[in-house]
Amino acid sequence: MARVYITLKPTINDPVGLTIRGGLHDLGFAAVESVRSGKYMEVRLDAGSEKDAESALRGMCEKLLANPVIEEYRFDLRKED
Repeated sequence: MARVYITLKPTINDPVGLTIRGGLHDLGFAAVESVRSGKYMEVRLDAGSEKDAESALRGMCEKLLANPVIEEYRFDLRKED
């Protein structure tokens, strides 16, 4: 199984993050300086090796899951029992 994390690049404006920060301030959490929003996905795949899984995940992220122009991604692989 892979956990995929996708976030906007630091130079890209994040209106969702700004809205969340404003809401947190309204709720009394004034210490929050910034919020960056993103996406989280779990992908289960049957790959021959860890190297194959990493290669497949990189391809998935670059071709569909993330927009490489404005987003960055990372993933963690773990074996399921």
